[in-house]
Amino acid sequence: SGKSHAIDFTRPIEIKEVDEIPGVRTVYVDSTPADCVRYAILGEGEKYDLVLSGINRGVNMGVDLVYSGTCGAIFEAGRLGHKGIAFSAYYDTNFEAEAKELDSIWSFIEKNDLLAENDLYNINIPKASKGIKVTKQGSAYFSDEFVRVDGDIFEQRGHKIEDVCPEDMSRDTVATEAGYITITPLMTTRTNMDAFEKLKNL
Repeated sequence: SGKSHAIDFTRPIEIKEVDEIPGVRTVYVDSTPADCVRYAILGEGEKYDLVLSGINRGVNMGVDLVYSGTCGAIFEAGRLGHKGIAFSAYYDTNFEAEAKELDSIWSFIEKNDLLAENDLYNINIPKASKGIKVTKQGSAYFSDEFVRVDGDIFEQRGHKIEDVCPEDMSRDTVATEAGYITITPLMTTRTNMDAFEKLKNL
């Protein structure tokens, strides 16, 4: 949690095959989610049709997704020329309800040819779904405070906050909280293209 797009190049990384899923080759990477993708693509030298990240325990939506290791994995996939989808659910889940939605989500993606429209998507799944909405990134979902726990030691403790536009169902924060599966198209670039077009000839 909170690993964002971090990679670890300051220490050796343990990477080994593990017998986790019968019949499926599974590799354990003792690093960040982005490094898992980096090893799969750069270390294995493979090209993949699609990179899936999650299902994460804890929703990743609004501006808070910049902290998300789940999204960091697909951003790294996108940086390396691959398509990717990040999946997240509410923290208090055993994933059974969310897993039952995966077929309908994939059918929606295929029916609407979403992966031809964009390479990266962030998906949040509530426990009881009212349906699927394509959304944009909302505002902050959590705010934090620094709490002194002992001497000079602090913990960051978060609490949920309401989106600044609580009636706007086009925002992932609002629609997910209202019980919809939200699918948000993302991109890796951080260039403000409107500003660039105005300023490029200065």
